Amino acid sequence: MAEHVEPGDAGEIAGALAARLVDPLGVFAAPGRVNLIGEHTDYNAGLCLPIALPHATYAAVAGRDDDVLSVASAQQHDGWAAPLGDISPGSVEGWAAYVAGVAWALREAGHDLPGMDLVVDGRVPLGSGLSSSAALICSAALAMCAAAGVEPGRQALVAATMRAESEVAGAPTGGLDQTAALLGEEGHALLIDFRDHTSRTVPWKPHGAGLALVVIDTRAPHSHSEGGYRSRREDCERAARVLGVSSLREVGEADLGRLDDERLRRRARHIVTETDRVGEAVAALEREDWARVGELFTASHASMRDDFEISCPELDVVVDIALAHGALGARMTGGGFGGSAIALVPAGGVGEVAERVTGAFADRGWGPPGVLPAPASAGAREVALPHPRSGTPAPTR
Repeated sequence: MAEHVEPGDAGEIAGALAARLVDPLGVFAAPGRVNLIGEHTDYNAGLCLPIALPHATYAAVAGRDDDVLSVASAQQHDGWAAPLGDISPGSVEGWAAYVAGVAWALREAGHDLPGMDLVVDGRVPLGSGLSSSAALICSAALAMCAAAGVEPGRQALVAATMRAESEVAGAPTGGLDQTAALLGEEGHALLIDFRDHTSRTVPWKPHGAGLALVVIDTRAPHSHSEGGYRSRREDCERAARVLGVSSLREVGEADLGRLDDERLRRRARHIVTETDRVGEAVAALEREDWARVGELFTASHASMRDDFEISCPELDVVVDIALAHGALGARMTGGGFGGSAIALVPAGGVGEVAERVTGAFADRGWGPPGVLPAPASAGAREVALPHPRSGTPAPTR
């Protein structure tokens, strides 16, 4: 059977983390994200349409009387610690680089950080394509800002967390994940225009039409730091140079014939058509045309599979099975080469799609997938803790 991956109770998770620290200053959560449509368009100055997930990473923080940053995780045996001044690109390896990178980026932005202890608990499935890395980085950023008593603003935190992931953790990022984690709103998708880094909310309430968005984690290996993501980005940059533009946002399909290299032409075609699909999806949502939304999802997957070549057999099977069993549309989501797919299905059909996919995986000798609920959820925030005496929630900041 498929494994249903629940987000867990935020208060219980926060309380358990806070209990591991002396005099905790607070616990902060940042969600994973599902990109509804608009894949690999962020670093091409295009449009994206993500929602924040209920699954989040939590970070508890306490002050220290020295200049050391120490980090521990509920998912890792070994912790990490170093003086803040020793943190720089290339100085930290492994998962701790994501947290240490935030401290470096905030200091680079001019913020004076004190020493602190952080303990994190990640509830976004690793390798799922649902941005567990951005959830970790953004929760750590809120915790560090609280410890330092600074409020840079969410857009400034997007910039800092992007630097942390790309320059210290060594994972290229276009900013979609951090923006969704920091600015997401319950019941809404976030339309992000990466040409001018503006965003606006778009209502996302499929349940009102008797539909549900289901996320199926294929559990096929997935990593942004490996070469596939980087090579696609380099292809896009090369195509833009050949076309004489600053980004592929500046061209239309008619311009693509000027690309003699067939691979670059296909890469650019995905970006151009995908940005158009995002705009069409928003228009469809605003008129509540869910059938059209589904069609755009499926067209997006075909483009990623054929032109951008970032799908894999597991993702294609999920999409094909979902479409064959009632989904209005389905597509892979995230950077590709593994990770998760989404399907827009009648609410009563979620279980059947999940079990059909599980059976198809078993037939192929693959392990069972994970199934995640995906209501559009709140962005990064402080989590209220139970009061130690009364048991009533403490107020959030």
